[in-house]
Amino acid sequence: MAETVQDVPTPTGDARVHWYLAPDARLVLALGHGAGGGVEARDLRALATALPLDGVTVALVEQPWRVAGKRVAPAPKALDEAWRALWPALTAPGLPVVAGGRSAGARVACRTAAELGAAAVLALSFPLHPPGRPEKSRADELTGAGLPTLVVQGARDPFGRPEEFPPGIEPVAVPAGDHGFAVPKKADITQMEALAVITDEVGMWLKAI
Repeated sequence: MAETVQDVPTPTGDARVHWYLAPDARLVLALGHGAGGGVEARDLRALATALPLDGVTVALVEQPWRVAGKRVAPAPKALDEAWRALWPALTAPGLPVVAGGRSAGARVACRTAAELGAAAVLALSFPLHPPGRPEKSRADELTGAGLPTLVVQGARDPFGRPEEFPPGIEPVAVPAGDHGFAVPKKADITQMEALAVITDEVGMWLKAI
């Protein structure tokens, strides 16, 4: 799938939007990356490859700190500020926008989606709590979004396994997947099959948006 790159100024520096355009798009899925990586994450790339074939334009959003080559993500407030500033670029095609992301990017989407007028929220590898600290729950960010929300979570995610989420939040479980949806070679599911779970489930959910 062809990629179009757009730099967007924000108060914290230039962000970069990697567009994967659907020929007859009915909506835009905007996805931010996590604090430990960028838009090259396997789940983000899989969605950017699969969904445009089904009428969904995918916008992978690179936060300013990554564009600037920094290794450490700024505070959540700065991430939210940049996301708000680049939102008009995501709505420019005139289509409904589903806000989403993986890990820290999912948190940004949850915190800002309602105020920005997003149609729904997609949370990939939502960091429900720091590893080993289940008492430090961030479930309120998910429930506080106030919009249709899909959570896709690896079965081995140390930041929160699917069964750890509270009632009312039922994540799609990716068998054997860790926080990056990587699966061990000895697992009963291949890496390609794990990614297909993500693209198939997200694709079906988006049809109802």
